[in-house]
Amino acid sequence: MSRLVFLRHAHSTANEAGVLAGRMEGVSLSKQGLAQAEALIDRIGPVVFKQIRVSPLSRCQETIRPWLNSAHSKNVESYSLDDGLNEVDYGAWSGRKLKSLQREKMWKEIQSKPSKVTFPNGESIKGAQKRALAAIFQAHEEDRKGNLLFISHGDIIKATIAALLTIKLDNFQQLVVDPAAISILEYDGKSARLITFNDTSSSVTEILVAEKRSGVLLGGGAGSGAKARRVKG
Repeated sequence: MSRLVFLRHAHSTANEAGVLAGRMEGVSLSKQGLAQAEALIDRIGPVVFKQIRVSPLSRCQETIRPWLNSAHSKNVESYSLDDGLNEVDYGAWSGRKLKSLQREKMWKEIQSKPSKVTFPNGESIKGAQKRALAAIFQAHEEDRKGNLLFISHGDIIKATIAALLTIKLDNFQQLVVDPAAISILEYDGKSARLITFNDTSSSVTEILVAEKRSGVLLGGGAGSGAKARRVKG
């Protein structure tokens, strides 16, 4: 069983301006985002990652850079940029103010039936979910027991977690993933269970170095520090 660790990029200049950045060039971390990135040094701590896969957009690389430059990163086994984790291609919507986009007819469909949405001159949300999942599954196939860190974007992380938890894509907007938020799932190649979701301030070191849960957990289980009881029959 692997641990899938999802980290959304920290607060960006596009977030600050209320703009849908998409894959625009020149979007970096804001002053707030730089502070969030520095805080990740202690929030992640001395964790061994079998793989770190990062969206090729600079704001994602900037988010993990302080941790990579710290002593905590000495046991990283693999680091790569992964196009599968790239932001949704919002096409003609990229670079526009969110307040303006909310007046578009398609906005309501994005909220209620996102599985049917393809952005003008861009990609579909369903297609973005599919490519991101392919990256996750590939990483798991290569390392089925370690911690795998994926640094990506809000809609990509929401859509991916929804799929792993068998939540319909049309309901993925019910999930909230904030800048610099960490979410953790345990995954055995068939099913996933959610351990931490949208955490923007806590240290996750203890979770990631703890023994993985196993078997069926009765009564919610006893926490990561206790051995799970297997249910027979």
